[in-house]
Amino acid sequence: MLKELILIWPFLVILPIVAFLYASVGHGGASGYLALMALFSFSPLEMKPTALLLNLFVAAIAFYHYYKRGHFNKKLFLSFALASIPMAFFGGMIEVDNGIYKKILGILLIFAILKMLNVIGKESQYIKDIKMGQGLLVGGVIGFFSGLIGIGGGIILSPVILLLHWGKIKEAAAVSALFIWVNSAAGLFGQLTSGVTLSSQSFVLVGFALFGGFFGSYLGSHKLKSKYLRQVLAFVLIIASVKLFLV
Repeated sequence: MLKELILIWPFLVILPIVAFLYASVGHGGASGYLALMALFSFSPLEMKPTALLLNLFVAAIAFYHYYKRGHFNKKLFLSFALASIPMAFFGGMIEVDNGIYKKILGILLIFAILKMLNVIGKESQYIKDIKMGQGLLVGGVIGFFSGLIGIGGGIILSPVILLLHWGKIKEAAAVSALFIWVNSAAGLFGQLTSGVTLSSQSFVLVGFALFGGFFGSYLGSHKLKSKYLRQVLAFVLIIASVKLFLV
C-alpha cells in the first residue's frame, strides 16, 4: 500500500509541478515521479506500477496537445515503437533486486537531469531520415529498460532523436509522448501479468498529476520557456539520484 496521503502532503504539492514540467516537453514524467517516491522512501514494488500508471494519463494529455499542433511524425514513432512495445512488456515481467533497481534508476535519472538542464538534446537545423534498423535497436533497448524500471523511456528517447538529428524539438516531444504511452501500457501490463498489483490510492495521485500535465503540455506545445523551473527540478532529481546510490 502507498503511504497514507495525508502524511505525504509535500509529495502531493510537488507531484503536479513535476508533471507540468515534464509534460511541457512531451514527457509523462515517470523518472520525476520515481525520484519523488525515492525521496519519500516508497518501496520499488509501489514505485514501478504507480509511475507507469501516472505516465499513461500525463503522456496521453501531452500527446494530444502536441498532435493537435501538428508536431507528430508517424514514421519516426513506428521506427521505435515496433520493437519497444514487446520489449517493454518483457521488461515489466522481470522482478529486479531492490538494490540493483535503485542503482539502475539512479543512472537513468542522470539522463533526466541532463535533459532538464539542456546539456543534451539540443535542436539542430540538419535533419536526416532514420533507418528502420536503427529505430528498432534504439526502441528495443529503451523499451526493455522502460518496463524493467517503470519509466516510459521518453527522457532517453527525445535526447537521442535530437542528438542523432532525426527530428526537431517539438517533433521529438510528440513522438516521445506516444512512445511513453505505449511503453507504459506494455510495461504495466507485463507487471500486472507477473502478479504486481496497483493500490487504489495510486488512482488518487492520477488527479494531481493530470492537473499539472494538462497545463504543462498545453503551454509547451505552444511556446513556453521554463528555464528556472527546470533547474529546480534538476536539483530535485540530483538529490534523488544521490540518495538512490547511497541507500
